[in-house]
Amino acid sequence: MKTLYVAVALAFLPILIKAQDTTRWSASQETIARLSKLQPGINYYEEKVPAYTLPDVLTSDNGRKIETQKQWTKIRRPEVLELFRKNVYGRVPKTPYSKSYKVVNENPNAMNGDATLKQIEITITAEAKSLVIHLTLFVPNRVKKPVPAFLLINNRGTANTDPTRKVKSEFWPAEELIARGYAISAFYNADVDPDKFDDFKDGIHGLLDKDKRSEDSWGTIAAWAWGASRCLDYLETDKDIAADRVAVVGHSRGGKTALWAGAEDQRFAMVVSNESGAGGAALSRRRYGETVAASNKLVSYWYCSNYKKYINNEDSLPTDQHMLLSLIAPRGLYVACASEDLWGDPRGSYLALYHSVPVFKLLQTGTDLSLDMPPLNTKVQSGKVAYHIRDGVHNMLVKDWNWFMDFGDVVLK
Repeated sequence: MKTLYVAVALAFLPILIKAQDTTRWSASQETIARLSKLQPGINYYEEKVPAYTLPDVLTSDNGRKIETQKQWTKIRRPEVLELFRKNVYGRVPKTPYSKSYKVVNENPNAMNGDATLKQIEITITAEAKSLVIHLTLFVPNRVKKPVPAFLLINNRGTANTDPTRKVKSEFWPAEELIARGYAISAFYNADVDPDKFDDFKDGIHGLLDKDKRSEDSWGTIAAWAWGASRCLDYLETDKDIAADRVAVVGHSRGGKTALWAGAEDQRFAMVVSNESGAGGAALSRRRYGETVAASNKLVSYWYCSNYKKYINNEDSLPTDQHMLLSLIAPRGLYVACASEDLWGDPRGSYLALYHSVPVFKLLQTGTDLSLDMPPLNTKVQSGKVAYHIRDGVHNMLVKDWNWFMDFGDVVLK
């Protein structure tokens, strides 16, 4: 097994990474060759990953070493959050708005009596314009209330979260969560903002963007994350839900969104990011699979305009994704990947999680991780963090959800 050298000149300096293969998991040469042929110009070879320096998450902007929980909470965490608002996701405008909730359908005998179905309309109104976020919620009937809940940011269409359960999908295995004693909810991200470039005229941007957009105005990921928080607003009003024990879950672009939702909204007790890649859990400086350049070429509207400054210029980023993951501490954080999803950079995602651990340690969560990734289909869990790499392609399956629930049994129950 090759060695990954982590050279630190002083404890106060950033971490220098020499990227080599260190783990019990390695991408197959067949997968690398296939993806390289399909996506010429995208790097899928570890030996082509450059050496890079990660910003030290525990050194403040003025060079002060963060050594206490109070310093993290009062100084460094706000700094890191602001860096991501300014340079990656953008900031939510301060436009006033109102919200209201209406349960439009309730069925106490859903799932053959195992659950109660609630379909809720969350209406957001600003200056006589409004939009509706449709929230689907199943609550287990045969357990003591209130119960912990999972909230899915659904980026794959409403059929995946069919409230009638005529269509069932592994992407949202509601019956399995009910059987484990969890409430399971979902909203469709396009209810909040369309997943396309529309010059930020539609969706929640059309309601709240009253001033001329600037280079740090929020992109679509930030809008979806904002929508997740509005769903949590409703869950706080539902007597069946333990609102202080809600996990937000997302896959792919939804995984990026879940991380930003958890960073911005500390009410989420647990964050699950599944195969989220660049702009999600994967380190940008590795330039492996999805990159800053690729993201800006394909979906620049997901981010603020300032993010374009870092196209092929990742080393100038004042952040990297280990810092985003650190914003979840001391709450629960689960990062998941798939063996054939090299676009999402499984190794870079694990390394980001590894380099977020110092913050979890500072906050005394009993968290520690080995530098080595776990083998395939083996969950590694320590304190408030967990990770797995599942065999297969870019997707979210029942086996993923089972691991998420196992972690939830520790963090949420």
